[in-house]
Amino acid sequence: MNLEELDGFFAALIASPDVVMPSEYNRKVFGGDLSEVVEFASLAEANEILGLLTRHWNKIASTLFKGEPHVPMISENEKGELHGNDWARGFMRGMHMRHDDWAELVNDEEHGDCLVPMMILYHEHDEDPSTRPEPITPDKREKVIALMAAGLMNAYDYFRKDREGDLAVQAPDSPRSARKIGRNDPCPCGSGKKYKKCCGGVAGRG
Repeated sequence: MNLEELDGFFAALIASPDVVMPSEYNRKVFGGDLSEVVEFASLAEANEILGLLTRHWNKIASTLFKGEPHVPMISENEKGELHGNDWARGFMRGMHMRHDDWAELVNDEEHGDCLVPMMILYHEHDEDPSTRPEPITPDKREKVIALMAAGLMNAYDYFRKDREGDLAVQAPDSPRSARKIGRNDPCPCGSGKKYKKCCGGVAGRG
């Protein structure tokens, strides 16, 4: 995933009615189990990368928890344009991880339209012409991206009751989120193994 897709992916997982743990979503982020597909140059690099991911997750989570909009992190292309397709793709990938749970909102006639902006950009370049939206002008695209931010807030609020009692939102500047990982600590990927036997085992390999 690029950073834009990762931002959309995390946003969907955070809004989800069911908690998704790092041991599950990291496989999507990195393309497999960290201990098999990631080769960190050092323990410090592993701490830095995993810490950045955690802080970004917590930033989105704390923003939504406070009732504030999370502005999608959309990258400019070589022409300086903002398209938002990767963000929408990441969001849909996050939804698919809890497909049955999200179906409740998708099928809700009163609230389900909050997901339409994501679907528009997700299907914009679909191979099947019948699923593509009408051509999107620059002005319309700007509005669609703004509506994605609003739609995310609505989805988060829609499932808020289902998250009652789940893990508390951890502030991005919390001491726990910045804590360094020791070689004998539980691996942050959620595997249940010690760090040195899991992701830490590939640090410095090669």
